Amino acid sequence: MAVPTFGVGTFRLTGDTVKQSVKHALDLGYRAIDTAQIYGNEADIGEVIAASHLPRESLFITTKIWVDNMSEASLIASLRESLKKLNTDYVDLTLIHWPGTGKNIEEYMKALMEAKTLGLTKQIGVSNFNIDLLQQAIDIVGVDHIATNQIELSPYLQNNKLVEYMQQQGIQVTSYMTLAYGKVLHDEVIKQIAVECNATPAQVTLAWALNKGYAVIPSSTKRDNLASNLEAQKLTLSNNDMARIDALERNGREVNPDGLAPIWD
Repeated sequence: MAVPTFGVGTFRLTGDTVKQSVKHALDLGYRAIDTAQIYGNEADIGEVIAASHLPRESLFITTKIWVDNMSEASLIASLRESLKKLNTDYVDLTLIHWPGTGKNIEEYMKALMEAKTLGLTKQIGVSNFNIDLLQQAIDIVGVDHIATNQIELSPYLQNNKLVEYMQQQGIQVTSYMTLAYGKVLHDEVIKQIAVECNATPAQVTLAWALNKGYAVIPSSTKRDNLASNLEAQKLTLSNNDMARIDALERNGREVNPDGLAPIWD
């Protein structure tokens, strides 16, 4: 089962804000929803999913295990609680949100694999893993069981070494923070390409990631932006456009929490 290449993110959205965002997304045709235990919005999303009356099999729901629950004793219990909040018997993808110290990787990867065996999640994967940690995870559960590594990735932070390794292993690259907190939308190169393509800077940036084979999960609180983002799937960039955006790399990392993030490649 492939990871959808286009979904809606819900980071930093809670309460009525996330409810409206997800409702608009589902109305517009989004079917992949990305959340996490730490976002504090699983119950809000579950309410919208229930009210939508969409067939469960038409949706692809991803959640992420927070570091407090990354133990044999807590992981499965916490996932069951997430399922209860999301009004579903299973999620399609469960990720380890951050590797933390990485010292108990065998414990939590085996617990994640057990959750899959129990049918609580269709697929498993990781998020914010560097090459070393990803190789350890592969050694523990097998590469065929790691659907994706969700990483910060934008024109300003392209993570080429990690991406190359993942693609060699056949692991889907999922890009979050693709718009770099909106910073790339003001980039002169991207703005110029947008004018040339009769598109928005957001569409150009998302198309750049999609053209590279990455999955993207942009978020927005505005229906018009959610609709506009979807159109990025129809935008084809030239090789020259792609090269111009590739040249914007500046190691512009936006997310690097102490105690959670690994040593990046």
